[in-house]
Amino acid sequence: MKMQLKKTLATAALLALAFGTTATAQQTPTGGTLDKIKTSGKVVLGVREASPPMAYMLGAGEKYVGYHVELCERVLKDIVPSAKLEYMAVTAQNTIPLVQNGTLDIGCGPTTNNTARQQQVAFALTTYVSEVRMATRVDSGITSLDQLAGRNVSASTGTTAVQLLRKRERAQNVSYNTMLGKDHLESFLLMESGRADAFVLDDNLLAGIIANSKNPTAYRITGEALGSEPIALLFRKDDPSFKAAVDESLRKLMKSGELEKIYTKWFVAAIPPKNTSLHLPMSPALKQLLLEPNDKPLEAYAK
Repeated sequence: MKMQLKKTLATAALLALAFGTTATAQQTPTGGTLDKIKTSGKVVLGVREASPPMAYMLGAGEKYVGYHVELCERVLKDIVPSAKLEYMAVTAQNTIPLVQNGTLDIGCGPTTNNTARQQQVAFALTTYVSEVRMATRVDSGITSLDQLAGRNVSASTGTTAVQLLRKRERAQNVSYNTMLGKDHLESFLLMESGRADAFVLDDNLLAGIIANSKNPTAYRITGEALGSEPIALLFRKDDPSFKAAVDESLRKLMKSGELEKIYTKWFVAAIPPKNTSLHLPMSPALKQLLLEPNDKPLEAYAK
């Protein structure tokens, strides 16, 4: 079922981005995603290279794994069982444009569902609720966001963590020297190397990066949460048939208990490549969502 990432596909994605919003508008498909998949015989999944345990590349063989990758695979096997799966590595900043112009059929990375993004793409039912917190070096002595005033703080370009840091600056009348990494590994390296005093990101992603670092015991997730965020799969806006199919498949996984098993596999059991556990049991908020699924945006969580 799985096909290796194709260079031509990656090139097409870069070209699509290079032409900007005009090209995006011109290339937006007019037909439904399900029809497109059935006609082409394939479905293109947007995945991340360095966002464990949600979506990441394993080894040099371009094999993509993770909680959201597996959910995508299970859903697609259910709704388009004969389609071949193609995987495209994407980033937080180019996922939405590539979904909009039809290069991606579904985004399987850890993307926050908020009202601004809902104007551009559609989100499936929420499948994870994260808390945006900070990782620090244990020997730094930093345990509170208040200690970061005037210090270097790393965050990844295009993530909501950047927005939340700026919001807190305004609310608390403080200033951070925010250093932006192009991806989560670069952002972590800023903190690991001592250039930044803390790295701010979703707790699940922080746990995955720390677990797979050179010295996991040297870092900790600490401090109060900047906010809670609903994380979901995403796809083209104004395609109700595809959203209905994806949501119904997810509901079946939730009701059968399979989604909880997949969660345990990636957040509680030992995961590759170092066979370490993140020790992140399912939160009460996510357990409730499995009983009462919804696709509410971030703003609903802030009320």
